[in-house]
Amino acid sequence: MLALLGVGSCGVPTKPMKQVKQPRGGRALNDRVAIVYSRHYQINLVGFERLHPFDINKYARIYERLVADGLLRPSDVFVPAPISERAILRVHTRRFLANLKDSSTVARYLEAPPIKLVHPKLLDLGVLSSFRHATGGTLLAARQACRHGIAINIGGGYHHAKPGAGEGFCIYADMPIAIRTLQSEGKLRRALVIDLDVHQGNGTAVCLADDDDTFTFSMHQGDIYPIPKATSDLDIELDAGTGDAAYLRILREHLPALFERARPEIVFLQAGCDTLADDPLASLKMTEQGIVQRDLMVIDACMQRGVPVVMTLGGGYSPNAWHAQYASIRRIIETHGRTQPLNRRASPGPRNRAGRT
Repeated sequence: MLALLGVGSCGVPTKPMKQVKQPRGGRALNDRVAIVYSRHYQINLVGFERLHPFDINKYARIYERLVADGLLRPSDVFVPAPISERAILRVHTRRFLANLKDSSTVARYLEAPPIKLVHPKLLDLGVLSSFRHATGGTLLAARQACRHGIAINIGGGYHHAKPGAGEGFCIYADMPIAIRTLQSEGKLRRALVIDLDVHQGNGTAVCLADDDDTFTFSMHQGDIYPIPKATSDLDIELDAGTGDAAYLRILREHLPALFERARPEIVFLQAGCDTLADDPLASLKMTEQGIVQRDLMVIDACMQRGVPVVMTLGGGYSPNAWHAQYASIRRIIETHGRTQPLNRRASPGPRNRAGRT
């Protein structure tokens, strides 16, 4: 099992990755857009990507492309510490934490059976630590959103995790943990979760079901996992084959009512990109440009109402899924995080290709 533990399939860390290792503050772009990321988001079991369709290098690719294209400097990035056990216990049970010491249980949560062969201490160091850092990133992003307006965690969005169990490659319920933490500190009362992943945010719905000050909205494909579904405050089920025009129309129609009903002091956007066409685990037909328009629609709606917004990325299962989320973050930075247009030409990459979370 020691042979499984390594530095990740990206190889030797690049200079930009070395600069986002230790927890520290950053600089919000145009004093409006805070970017949160850590090298420790990278899962460190060599070959893990072959055990699960999720691309463990996706978030690193997004971060490094943003730097390479001149949209972001490593010194701009807010680097999180791992989430504390105290914060985790605001949502999860102590039994759940104890279960994470059992490799077979974690393998089931991750939907990766070979993981059960990994020693629990190695599993904690190589995998669970990455989830704790990314969950800490969502909390840090929430704090920065309250300060600057927009915060993007290049990770997070673990919307299948429930108080007593992980599920669907989700371990810690990062968005509920961030909400509960800020509520406990008196920083906010009312929160809205807008979950646009192709799969229902069942874990988020369960975690926040007893909180009348939170509102959970999930817009997802209706005939796929999870089955049975949980009950969000509002669920919109989409038919297989739904493309950009229909998807964006439905979202546009519902956004005003969501803000009216929830009256949020903060919004959490789960911006999973598995709504893309040709995603191996779903059947919607959105394009990369549709994803870009979708995310900016939500961000703009928040800014027009003066409501801070946290964007988390969720997953993505096609080889080019990372590029759709890169393009989305790029557009948000160009729209809200720059005082002048970007002069440096972006490096070439796939356009209007399919992907998934």
